Amino acid sequence: MKRKIALLFYESSTRTRTSFELAAKALGADTTLVSSLSSSIEKGESLKDTGLTLRALGAEAIILRHNSSGAPWLLEAETRLPVVNAGDGMHEHPTQALLDLRTILTHLRPGVTTVDGETLAGVTVTIVGDIMHSRVARSNMMLLPRLGAHVILCGQRELLPEVAGQAGPGITLERNFDAALHQSQVVMMLRIQGERLAGLQLDLEEYKANYQLTGPRLAAHAPKAVVMHPGPIIRGMEVTAGAADGVQSVILEQVKNGVAIRMAVVERALTVGGAA
Repeated sequence: MKRKIALLFYESSTRTRTSFELAAKALGADTTLVSSLSSSIEKGESLKDTGLTLRALGAEAIILRHNSSGAPWLLEAETRLPVVNAGDGMHEHPTQALLDLRTILTHLRPGVTTVDGETLAGVTVTIVGDIMHSRVARSNMMLLPRLGAHVILCGQRELLPEVAGQAGPGITLERNFDAALHQSQVVMMLRIQGERLAGLQLDLEEYKANYQLTGPRLAAHAPKAVVMHPGPIIRGMEVTAGAADGVQSVILEQVKNGVAIRMAVVERALTVGGAA
């Protein structure tokens, strides 16, 4: 009998939703998509009641994207179903960090099949842009230093508070993008999350001058670095076409790796259970 998985998405998504759906189907599961714009959520139904309804309808696991931090743990506690975190507020995006790691390993540690605290020793990863609002940045900050990588956070003060440089071992802060690039084997660009800025006004031309990744900037300061981006890309803002589509870019490879990583996570959820 096919397993039944519900994809419960309170936020818009292309890459994450589609790759989770393809991953579940590749495992032989049936999937049902529930979005906030086409369900009783739009009428005010709570997360708890939506989850209990999905369980009553036969869902054996829920993949959740939600705009509130901690929502996956709440849903797991209320439904007692395995819940996979597909992004919760400004908190975490665990599977994105895992697929980012898979991509980095492919290019910088080819042939590695197991990882430990020294796997990424000597590797510097610079994360650039709207770090304060980024769950992708937060998950990578939690994962990469544990494997020996040095993580540089780079951005302007409005999007990267000074305290971020004290987030933990292996993490430092650098305001000068060119200086950060010069040290980097990997550069991970992030978009400005306009939906989370809460009225904060930014000088976009100044931002682009200081933090936009262009082909010439990349060639001058990090001609061998791997270029990454979790998407969606805002071309002409944080990155230009020359950098996004250049030979150093692995952005589409990240998307491809997402299916395999999420297959592993979904399979684990169905066999082990609990929030992931």
